[in-house]
Amino acid sequence: MPDDSTIRLSKFLSLVLRHKPDEIGLMLDAAGWVAVDDLLTALARHDHPITREQLVHLVQSSDKKRFAFSDDGRRIRASQGHSVEVDLGYTPATPPERLYHGTVARLVPSIRQGGLVKGQRHHVHLSRDVATAAKVGDRRGKAVILTIDAARMHADGLVFFVSANGVWLSDHVPSEYIQFPSENSENMT
Repeated sequence: MPDDSTIRLSKFLSLVLRHKPDEIGLMLDAAGWVAVDDLLTALARHDHPITREQLVHLVQSSDKKRFAFSDDGRRIRASQGHSVEVDLGYTPATPPERLYHGTVARLVPSIRQGGLVKGQRHHVHLSRDVATAAKVGDRRGKAVILTIDAARMHADGLVFFVSANGVWLSDHVPSEYIQFPSENSENMT
């Protein structure tokens, strides 16, 4: 289990590499990459000094694989979840038959009405398994697990991508492709 300082650093890297690179004076390239040396220098200037070895360990030991190094190891980026404009270069992929999304009960009525929307992010995030979706939903309260008929969505022409860390991405999941748990289900709060 990661210690508190590793968790804090991972959250700060998520903020910087997904949402606010300018907060520490960085600029992501069009694909979301930044030079590792530039990141380390900026982190040190903003009271988050770490070594390259610590950064490599954080990236490699993360269970969620939120970050990725370029093939040559000189650049780093967040794998998905950006609110800043980037083109991650993912190609369309054929999803498994079912995907899952973890949310909380208070959001279900609006999802029933408008489906899953990406909001400030580039895509809706979907999981290949229920356990991962539950972890995502649990961050905001007791998780409600939605089952997505990904095969039918794909057959109907909606596009999916899969990130480097295995998160399935879509621009929108209309409600007709979502199986909602019943109000009495243990998947509802």
